[in-house]
Amino acid sequence: MIITKKSRSAISDARCAIRVLGIDPGTATTGWAVIEEKGGVLSPVAYGHISTEKNIEESKRILEINDCLAEIIEKYEPKEAAVEKIFFFKNEKTVIQVGQSRGSMLLTLEQKNVTVYGYTPLQVKQAITGYGKAEKKQVQLMTKTILKLKEMPKPDDTADAIAIAICHINSRRINNLIL
Repeated sequence: MIITKKSRSAISDARCAIRVLGIDPGTATTGWAVIEEKGGVLSPVAYGHISTEKNIEESKRILEINDCLAEIIEKYEPKEAAVEKIFFFKNEKTVIQVGQSRGSMLLTLEQKNVTVYGYTPLQVKQAITGYGKAEKKQVQLMTKTILKLKEMPKPDDTADAIAIAICHINSRRINNLIL
């Protein structure tokens, strides 16, 4: 198991701030990011990825991912989570594995009382770049710009998780205006 993270000091005031956990689900690599929105300003609290070894049983890989996810939730205390929906896969075996992994993550989030939202890749791209069919590099550049990061988060799964969290925060803002 490999968990990498980059932290920035952020004090959470429950009355004014919301912490969102963005998740790009996978079996080999799961990207995650905790982004805080306070007073209209987005700040990265922590982000990274969870990697599992290919040569261990699938059930053990899923357990490892969920154990790490539970640790992240306990440490950073997000109130909401945005998890990428499975949209399209060329490989049937891969879509089943990612679907199983995603399902177990949803269960872990529910068990930890984190409110869950889902977004398709098209919705994430639209929210970040304004264009639903944007290239991955465009999304990564915008994420880096929005959060004023010095460098592009790696691997791609981590950058995707950041984008998913930002997408949710933007959706919350719009929904709050409408309600």
